[in-house]
Amino acid sequence: MSELAWIVIGGLAMSALALVGGFTLLLGESAQARLVRPLVAFSAGSLLGGALLHMIPAAASLDPGAVAPYLWVLAGFTVFLGLEQFLHWHHCHHGSATCQKPLTWLILLGDGLHNFLGGLAVGAAFLADVRLGLTTWLAAAAHEVPQELGDYAILVHGGWSPRKALLFNFLSALTFLVGGLVAWSLASRFDTTLLIAFAAGNFVYIGASDLVPEVNRHREPATNVIHFGSFVAGVALLAAIRLAGA
Repeated sequence: MSELAWIVIGGLAMSALALVGGFTLLLGESAQARLVRPLVAFSAGSLLGGALLHMIPAAASLDPGAVAPYLWVLAGFTVFLGLEQFLHWHHCHHGSATCQKPLTWLILLGDGLHNFLGGLAVGAAFLADVRLGLTTWLAAAAHEVPQELGDYAILVHGGWSPRKALLFNFLSALTFLVGGLVAWSLASRFDTTLLIAFAAGNFVYIGASDLVPEVNRHREPATNVIHFGSFVAGVALLAAIRLAGA
């Protein structure tokens, strides 16, 4: 299968994850809270494992000793810091949405930009190596599930109907496919491998600065054990994939 086919299939599959928010209709608020936070911890481990064990080594291996890949990692980290600082975008992963209602459109804007950058990264990864593309997609997908649950809850809490919230969440997620197609179109004119390093910086920022604090605010030992175990499981999954492909 061609790289373009992988990019299209991966983009559509990632966009379909936006529909997972509909499952919140089947869950009570307390059940959603119990489910979402362990998922957030798992996605944090997956993102950090994907960035540190797969994406950064892949970008650095093309020119060992070069500084450029690491500068792109820092650029990716800084861009997402800027998104949160200047767009005031927050994932709101907790079970009950507490973001203010006027932020509904801003949430979609931030989510669309985030998905576009993610699509660029996954597209570039598929162009470099299909296995790296699948690993990057998996790490990104682990993050999408709790994010989409939170975003959907925010939109409904902001007064949107469930059907409208699902539709616009899906449309926002389609920018992931757009990003992948842009990466594919740039492949002949730009070293898209550097986009992998850029995305690794995104993953490190989201995992360490956004997700870990979200699940690191509890004093109950049992809850902390569950969250820590979920985080380790995310890291272990990506480590196992790395060892299996070594």
